[in-house]
Amino acid sequence: MDLHNLKPAEGAVNRDGKRLGRGEGSGKGGTSARGHKGAKSRSGYSKKLGFEGGQMPLQRRVPKFGFKNINRKEYQGINLGKLQELVDNGTIKKEVTLDILVENRLAHKNDLVKILGDGELKAPLKISVHKFTASAKAAIEAAGGEAISL
Repeated sequence: MDLHNLKPAEGAVNRDGKRLGRGEGSGKGGTSARGHKGAKSRSGYSKKLGFEGGQMPLQRRVPKFGFKNINRKEYQGINLGKLQELVDNGTIKKEVTLDILVENRLAHKNDLVKILGDGELKAPLKISVHKFTASAKAAIEAAGGEAISL
Protein backbone atom coordinates (compact mmCIF):
# COMPACT_ATOMS: atom_id res chain seq x y z
CA MET A 1 0.00 0.00 0.00
CA ASP A 2 1.36 3.40 -1.02
CA LEU A 3 0.06 6.96 -1.00
CA HIS A 4 -1.01 6.74 -4.64
CA ASN A 5 -3.32 3.79 -4.16
CA LEU A 6 -5.02 4.63 -0.87
CA LYS A 7 -8.79 4.42 -0.88
CA PRO A 8 -11.47 4.52 1.80
CA ALA A 9 -12.96 1.33 3.20
CA GLU A 10 -16.00 -0.18 1.44
CA GLY A 11 -19.19 1.68 2.44
CA ALA A 12 -17.30 4.46 4.28
CA VAL A 13 -18.13 7.21 1.76
CA ASN A 14 -20.96 8.30 -0.58
CA ARG A 15 -23.77 8.58 1.94
CA ASP A 16 -27.21 8.54 0.44
CA GLY A 17 -28.39 12.13 -0.11
CA LYS A 18 -29.47 14.40 2.72
CA ARG A 19 -32.65 13.14 4.46
CA LEU A 20 -35.62 15.39 3.81
CA GLY A 21 -38.23 16.58 6.29
CA ARG A 22 -36.27 15.76 9.44
CA GLY A 23 -36.43 19.15 11.21
CA GLU A 24 -35.26 22.66 10.50
CA GLY A 25 -31.77 21.99 11.86
CA SER A 26 -31.08 19.51 9.05
CA GLY A 27 -31.33 22.29 6.45
CA LYS A 28 -33.95 20.31 4.52
CA GLY A 29 -36.92 20.62 6.89
CA GLY A 30 -40.11 22.63 6.39
CA THR A 31 -40.94 22.27 2.71
CA SER A 32 -38.49 19.35 2.28
CA ALA A 33 -36.83 20.94 -0.77
CA ARG A 34 -40.14 21.04 -2.68
CA GLY A 35 -40.74 24.79 -2.51
CA HIS A 36 -44.05 26.41 -1.53
CA LYS A 37 -47.50 25.29 -2.77
CA GLY A 38 -48.36 24.00 -6.23
CA ALA A 39 -49.03 20.49 -7.48
CA LYS A 40 -45.37 19.48 -7.34
CA SER A 41 -45.22 20.08 -3.60
CA ARG A 42 -48.13 17.72 -2.85
CA SER A 43 -47.80 14.04 -2.00
CA GLY A 44 -48.89 11.63 -4.71
CA TYR A 45 -48.05 14.08 -7.50
CA SER A 46 -47.20 12.57 -10.87
CA LYS A 47 -46.94 14.65 -14.04
CA LYS A 48 -49.53 13.49 -16.56
CA LEU A 49 -48.26 12.66 -20.05
CA GLY A 50 -48.74 15.71 -22.29
CA PHE A 51 -49.76 17.99 -19.38
CA GLU A 52 -48.68 21.59 -19.98
CA GLY A 53 -49.61 23.25 -16.70
CA GLY A 54 -53.23 23.87 -17.68
CA GLN A 55 -52.41 25.28 -21.12
CA MET A 56 -54.27 23.39 -23.86
CA PRO A 57 -51.96 20.43 -24.67
CA LEU A 58 -50.40 20.11 -28.12
CA GLN A 59 -52.26 16.90 -28.98
CA ARG A 60 -55.57 18.72 -28.39
CA ARG A 61 -54.56 21.95 -30.17
CA VAL A 62 -53.62 20.21 -33.41
CA PRO A 63 -56.58 19.10 -35.56
CA LYS A 64 -57.27 15.44 -36.34
CA PHE A 65 -56.67 14.39 -39.94
CA GLY A 66 -56.65 11.34 -42.19
CA PHE A 67 -57.96 7.88 -41.52
CA LYS A 68 -56.78 4.27 -41.45
CA ASN A 69 -58.33 2.02 -44.06
CA ILE A 70 -59.29 -1.11 -42.14
CA ASN A 71 -59.48 -3.14 -45.37
CA ARG A 72 -55.96 -2.25 -46.54
CA LYS A 73 -53.85 -5.11 -47.90
CA GLU A 74 -50.13 -4.73 -47.28
CA TYR A 75 -47.92 -6.41 -49.89
CA GLN A 76 -44.26 -7.34 -49.45
CA GLY A 77 -42.53 -5.93 -52.54
CA ILE A 78 -39.71 -7.86 -54.22
CA ASN A 79 -37.82 -6.42 -57.18
CA LEU A 80 -36.80 -8.36 -60.28
CA GLY A 81 -33.18 -7.38 -59.64
CA LYS A 82 -33.27 -9.28 -56.35
CA LEU A 83 -34.60 -12.39 -58.08
CA GLN A 84 -31.84 -12.14 -60.71
CA GLU A 85 -29.27 -11.96 -57.88
CA LEU A 86 -30.63 -15.21 -56.45
CA VAL A 87 -30.44 -16.83 -59.90
CA ASP A 88 -26.81 -15.67 -60.24
CA ASN A 89 -25.98 -17.15 -56.81
CA GLY A 90 -27.57 -20.45 -57.86
CA THR A 91 -30.19 -20.25 -55.11
CA ILE A 92 -33.09 -20.25 -57.58
CA LYS A 93 -33.19 -22.56 -60.62
CA LYS A 94 -36.37 -22.30 -62.71
CA GLU A 95 -39.28 -21.80 -60.35
CA VAL A 96 -40.08 -19.15 -57.72
CA THR A 97 -42.79 -19.89 -55.17
CA LEU A 98 -43.74 -18.35 -51.87
CA ASP A 99 -41.91 -21.14 -50.01
CA ILE A 100 -38.66 -20.36 -51.84
CA LEU A 101 -39.01 -16.65 -51.01
CA VAL A 102 -39.60 -17.51 -47.33
CA GLU A 103 -36.53 -19.79 -47.30
CA ASN A 104 -34.40 -16.94 -48.66
CA ARG A 105 -35.88 -14.47 -46.14
CA LEU A 106 -37.42 -12.21 -48.77
CA ALA A 107 -40.87 -12.66 -47.22
CA HIS A 108 -42.59 -14.15 -44.19
CA LYS A 109 -44.92 -17.12 -44.56
CA ASN A 110 -48.13 -15.10 -44.07
CA ASP A 111 -47.09 -12.16 -46.29
CA LEU A 112 -48.84 -11.18 -49.49
CA VAL A 113 -46.07 -10.84 -52.10
CA LYS A 114 -45.94 -8.48 -55.07
CA ILE A 115 -43.20 -8.59 -57.71
CA LEU A 116 -41.99 -5.12 -58.69
CA GLY A 117 -40.31 -4.17 -61.96
CA ASP A 118 -37.03 -2.61 -60.75
CA GLY A 119 -33.82 -4.17 -62.08
CA GLU A 120 -33.58 -6.55 -65.01
CA LEU A 121 -34.36 -10.23 -65.26
CA LYS A 122 -32.45 -12.40 -67.76
CA ALA A 123 -33.43 -15.88 -66.56
CA PRO A 124 -36.70 -17.50 -67.74
CA LEU A 125 -38.45 -18.05 -64.40
CA LYS A 126 -41.88 -19.46 -63.56
CA ILE A 127 -42.95 -17.11 -60.75
CA SER A 128 -46.11 -17.74 -58.73
CA VAL A 129 -46.95 -15.06 -56.16
CA HIS A 130 -49.99 -12.94 -55.25
CA LYS A 131 -49.48 -9.91 -57.53
CA PHE A 132 -47.26 -8.40 -60.23
CA THR A 133 -46.82 -4.85 -61.47
CA ALA A 134 -47.43 -4.40 -65.19
CA SER A 135 -43.74 -3.69 -65.86
CA ALA A 136 -42.66 -6.77 -63.87
CA LYS A 137 -45.09 -9.03 -65.73
CA ALA A 138 -43.85 -7.68 -69.08
CA ALA A 139 -40.18 -8.18 -68.10
CA ILE A 140 -40.80 -11.77 -66.89
CA GLU A 141 -42.59 -12.70 -70.11
CA ALA A 142 -39.94 -10.94 -72.22
CA ALA A 143 -37.26 -13.11 -70.53
CA GLY A 144 -39.26 -16.21 -71.51
CA GLY A 145 -40.75 -16.79 -68.09
CA GLU A 146 -44.25 -17.14 -66.71
CA ALA A 147 -46.09 -14.94 -64.18
CA ILE A 148 -48.80 -16.79 -62.24
CA SER A 149 -51.03 -14.90 -59.79
CA LEU A 150 -52.20 -16.94 -56.81
